[in-house]
Amino acid sequence: MIHTRELTKIVPTSEGPLTILQDVTIDIEEGQAVAIVGASGSGKSTLLGLMAGLDSPTSGDVVLDEHSLASLDEEERAVLRGQLVGFVFQSFQLLPSLTALENVMLPIELKGDREAAVKAKNLLSRVGLEERWHHYPNQLSGGEQQRVAIARAFASEARILFADEPTGNLDTATGARVIDLLFDLNKEYSTTLVLVTHDDRLAERCDRQIVLAGGEIVSDEAVEERVHG
Repeated sequence: MIHTRELTKIVPTSEGPLTILQDVTIDIEEGQAVAIVGASGSGKSTLLGLMAGLDSPTSGDVVLDEHSLASLDEEERAVLRGQLVGFVFQSFQLLPSLTALENVMLPIELKGDREAAVKAKNLLSRVGLEERWHHYPNQLSGGEQQRVAIARAFASEARILFADEPTGNLDTATGARVIDLLFDLNKEYSTTLVLVTHDDRLAERCDRQIVLAGGEIVSDEAVEERVHG
């Protein structure tokens, strides 16, 4: 479902070129849940952005569901993202002028689905917010906003879900509930999940952990083997 081929990202700085990622090659099968972990500055979020087509590599390629991103222009990549990809961010990224319901309806409406309101209400009910659908983001707690963001990500029926520190702004108990929700929905929708996290509980729930250090992969192991082996 996701293949990266010798991904390299180099950015100019006042002190000369800085290599953020170096020759990163990864194969992720459909339905896998993969955690990308590593210290701050190891290149995790850059890798996620490249995989999602939000940024372009200096060299190398990303193939999403047999579509080479290198062969697509900006507009074509945006169309592909709309068809394939959902996002959950640390900062929630909800539209402040829309209610929780309207935020979740948006990706469904963009697909021309007339059942947007019904489907969005069902998803908000699944994440425990059936009583809060008419509230705006500033009327919701951080945990509630992240649950809306998860409902919105699954509303698009994306086949690939990218999550960047989804529990980063949440307290421990709220983060644990959000993790349960993310994995329950992920299993139900058979989504391919790639997440960047510092949260060990979140990483342990994945099938694989890829460890980055200095922009390179230093470990790529199945979680079961690591935990039990």
